[in-house]
Amino acid sequence: MSNVPEMFGSLVFNDTVMKERLPKATYKALRETRERGKALDPKVADVVANTMKEWALEKGATHFTHWFQPMTGITAEKHDSFITPVDGEKVIMEFSGKELIKGEPDASSFPSGGLRATFEARGYTAWDPTSDAFIKGNSLCIPTAFCSYGGEALDKKTPLLRSMDAISKQALRILKLFGNTKAKRVITTVGPEQEYFLIDKAMYGQRKDLVYTGRTLFGAKPPKGQEMEDHYFGVIKPRVASFMQDLNKELWKLGILAKTEHNEVAPSQHELAPIFATSNVATDHNQLVMEIMKKVATKHGLTCLLHEKPFDGINGSGKHNNWSLSTDAGENLLEPGESPSQNAQFLLFLAAVIKAVDEHQDLLRISVASAGNDHRLGANEAPPAIISVFLGDELTDVLASIESGKPCVQKDRVFMEIGSDILPRFPKDTTDRNRTSPFAFTGNKFEFRSVGSTASLACPNMMLNTIVADELSQFADILENAKDFKGALNKIVKDTIRDHKRIIFNGNNYAPEWVEEAKKRGLLNLRSTVDAMPNYITGENVALFKKHGVLSKTEVYARYDIELENYYKQIHIEALTMLDMIKKDILPAAASYMKELGETAAQKKQLGIGAGFEEDLLKKIAGHSDKLYAEMEKLESDVDNAPQSGDTLEIAKYYRSTVFAQMAETRKPADEIESLVGSKYWPYPTYGELLFSVV
Repeated sequence: MSNVPEMFGSLVFNDTVMKERLPKATYKALRETRERGKALDPKVADVVANTMKEWALEKGATHFTHWFQPMTGITAEKHDSFITPVDGEKVIMEFSGKELIKGEPDASSFPSGGLRATFEARGYTAWDPTSDAFIKGNSLCIPTAFCSYGGEALDKKTPLLRSMDAISKQALRILKLFGNTKAKRVITTVGPEQEYFLIDKAMYGQRKDLVYTGRTLFGAKPPKGQEMEDHYFGVIKPRVASFMQDLNKELWKLGILAKTEHNEVAPSQHELAPIFATSNVATDHNQLVMEIMKKVATKHGLTCLLHEKPFDGINGSGKHNNWSLSTDAGENLLEPGESPSQNAQFLLFLAAVIKAVDEHQDLLRISVASAGNDHRLGANEAPPAIISVFLGDELTDVLASIESGKPCVQKDRVFMEIGSDILPRFPKDTTDRNRTSPFAFTGNKFEFRSVGSTASLACPNMMLNTIVADELSQFADILENAKDFKGALNKIVKDTIRDHKRIIFNGNNYAPEWVEEAKKRGLLNLRSTVDAMPNYITGENVALFKKHGVLSKTEVYARYDIELENYYKQIHIEALTMLDMIKKDILPAAASYMKELGETAAQKKQLGIGAGFEEDLLKKIAGHSDKLYAEMEKLESDVDNAPQSGDTLEIAKYYRSTVFAQMAETRKPADEIESLVGSKYWPYPTYGELLFSVV
C-alpha cells in the first residue's frame, strides 16, 4: 500500500489530469464553469470530450456512460462504445462534446410521480462538470443530471445542485454585508459516515427475506447480541480487514477520500467515513461507496447489507451527514473561533440554521423518511423521529447571554486530568458530543444523524441547503435595508434565540421524558413516513421550494407520490416474502419436527416409557403453528384487500396501519417456533449464525 499517492485518483479525470492535458484556454474556461457556475461553450466541450476520451482509452475504457441518480435511490447508466464506423469495415474511436454534454436515456421506466406518461419516453441527461468523470470497469462514467422532455427534474441530483446555488446566493449577500466582497461562491460540504453489515454470502443466499427485502423478516433472539458492547472499536477480524483493505484501494482509485474504518456497536456491523467534499461530489462518491462495498464484499465471499434495520433487536445502520458551509477561499462559516460570543458573523449563520431547523422540522424529517428508516428512528441506537438541535454547553450559554442581555463569561481552557503523570495533558473540548441528537453541532459543522444507511445524500442536503438559504434570505432583506446594521444584526440574533430556542435540546434524546417535553414545546413527532409525507405538499413548503428555484410545484408533488409509492411497494414485497417463507419453509419445518416428536413419543410409550418431554414440546410447537397459520391467513387477506389504485397517501396509510401491523403479529409465533424446533429442521441460518460467522 506504499503507492497510495500514485494510486489515489488514478481512475479519475480530475483537475490534475485536466491541467496536464487540456489546452490552457480550455482548462481556464472549464475551471470558470466548475468554480463560478458559468455556462460552458460547446467548442470547449468538444476539446474536453476528445481529451477525456483519449485519457479513458489509455485506461482501458471502451465505452462511455452518462451516470445519473434517478428517483429509485440508486444510480443508473446506459453504456455506449466509442466505436464509430468508417469506410464500411473499419472503426475509429470518437466522443464528441455533444455526447459529453447531453444524453437521451429512456425516461418512461423510471419513477416520475406522474411527470411522464409511459408512452412519453424522451428524457435527457446533462453533464455536471463540477463532479469529475471516472473509469468504472471498461466505461468512462460521466456524472450527470436527469430531466424530462419538459425540463422537470427526474433525479435526486438536479434539485441538490439548485439548492447549492440557492444557499450560495443568499450566503454571499450576508458576507457582503460583513465586508467580504472577495468570496465568489459559498459551498456546502458533506462528510457522510456510512454504516453497514457484513455477513457470509452463502448464508445470505439461504435467506429469502434478505435477498428480496434487505432485512430479516423472521429471527429469534440469539444467545448473544450486543449486550457486552465488545464489538465496538474492537479488533477487526481478518476476513473483514481484508475486505476493508481492498475496499480502500478501489475507493482511492476513484478519488474517494475514505479515511476512517472501524467496528460498530452491533456484531458484524462496521463504519466507513470519508473526508469532506462538496455536497454534489459527496453524493456521487457515497453512491459509489455503497455500490463498491457490495462488489468488494462479494469477492471476499461476503454480502454487504445496507438496510437501516436488517436484524431485529440490535442496532441498525445510519449515514451520519456532517454538513458545513465554506467560502471558495476556504473560510468555514460555522467556525466559532476562539470567542464565539464575539463572532457576529458566526452567530448570524448559527441563528439561521437554528431558525431553519425549527421552522422546517417537517422537511428534515421528510428528507430521511423511508420504510427502512422507520424501523430505526426512535430505536435505542438512533435519534428519535423528533427533530432537535444539540449545541453543547458553551454555545448554549452564549445564546442565553445574548437573549438575556447579560455579558457572556468566557471560560478558561480546561486541560484533561487523566490521573497518571506519564500521560500527556491536552486541552479539553468546550463541549461533549451527543450521539442521541438528530442534529448536533460538532465544532464547525452539524451532524444530521437521522439519515438512513441506504439513502441518497441528495435529499437531506437539498432540504438543508434550501431551508438555510431561506433564513439567510430573510436576514439579508432586513440587514440590507437597515439604517443601523449592528443594531439590526443584534436584534435578529436575539429574536431568533428567543423565538426558536425550543428546538435546542442538549439532553438524552432516547429518554421517554424527552418525548413528553418535546410535545410541551410544540415540536413535531412524525413517527412514520406516512405521518411525515403530507407535509411535503403544504402550500408553505411548495412556495419555499419555488421561491429558491429548487423544485417547482409539479416536482414537489411528483416526489411526494414517488416516496409514498416506494414506501407501500416495499411493504408489499416484504409481506409477500413473509407469506412465501411461512408456507414453503417455516410451517413445513415445524410439521417435520412435530412428526419426529410424535413418532418418538409413540415408540417410547410402546416401551412403557413416559413421553412427557416430546408431548409437551409437540403441544407447544403445534400451538404456535396454529397461531402462525391463522396470522398468515389474516396477512394474506390484508394483502389481497389492499387498494390497487387511487390516492397514494391512502394506499400508504393502509399498508402502514393494516399490512405492516399484521406482519408484526405474524412474526411472533414464527420466532417462537424457531426457538423450539431442532436446528437441523430449521430452514434458514439463525441470527447467531448470521451475526457471528464472519471471522
